[in-house]
Amino acid sequence: MDNRFGDIETFLAVANGGSLAAAAKALRLTPSAVSRSIARLEARLGVTLMRRTTRSLALTAEGLAYRDRMSVLLAELESVENGLGRAQQGPRGLLRINASPSIGTMGLLPMLPLFIARYPDVTIDLALSDAIVDLVEERADIAIRIGPLRDTRLRAKKLGHSRMMLVASPDYLARRGTPKEPDDLDAHDCLRFSFRRSVDSWPFRVDGKIVHRPVQGSFFGNSGEVVRLMAVAGGGIARHGRFHVAQDLAAGRLVEVLPDHNPGDGEDIHALYAPEDRAAARIRAFLDFLDEELVIDG
Repeated sequence: MDNRFGDIETFLAVANGGSLAAAAKALRLTPSAVSRSIARLEARLGVTLMRRTTRSLALTAEGLAYRDRMSVLLAELESVENGLGRAQQGPRGLLRINASPSIGTMGLLPMLPLFIARYPDVTIDLALSDAIVDLVEERADIAIRIGPLRDTRLRAKKLGHSRMMLVASPDYLARRGTPKEPDDLDAHDCLRFSFRRSVDSWPFRVDGKIVHRPVQGSFFGNSGEVVRLMAVAGGGIARHGRFHVAQDLAAGRLVEVLPDHNPGDGEDIHALYAPEDRAAARIRAFLDFLDEELVIDG
């Protein structure tokens, strides 16, 4: 009898568990049954999905592509089946979100009460960190990140774009002077990140060209929020996305520095999630909610 769905589920169990033994234990099968199932699947597809030795197992390029595609298809199938007879059941369960502190404090926290009121059966577990996290290892459903995407295994939903700018507090500029040219930064404390780059330089537009200029200062911060707070406290000049400092600019706590030399670069903001998780009602609801409520002041 053709049990191709069973073979696919067995393959995904091996791919996610990392070994035949782990898959066999999870599926309550013998390792030999798991091995035969994988062999049937590879024979039917005509490709090798994984390389197996006595000590290790690794997916081939075809295996990686097949895993990602089948994970999505099976998740969608499960969603359809679960929806039959439960059409009136709304999103529910634990929703684990990992976000950078800047997005969390400026964007998510002000609007999460509205989401919870709209979906009372969903419980939010929010962790704020600028570290790049593995969704599986951190047991997160959604990660919201600023900047270039690195993990191609994840789906990305673009939430907006934020223009970069130099900012400082009026108090700092009153004490240290307002720079007129990028070279004037030699006489200033530039607030830098301790996690982003081995060489500290900022881009500027000078005579119609983009140039990168080294900067220095007496402070490093391990998150955008730490650097923002130091700038507000009068500790120096920081380079931030406008989204992160929009409220400070509006309140006069920070002002833009060297606007005529702004190169016009920026950073995209994305919500990242595993392809197979898109079918979960609580995740769909939150992604749609971000579309409706999160406003990126770029």
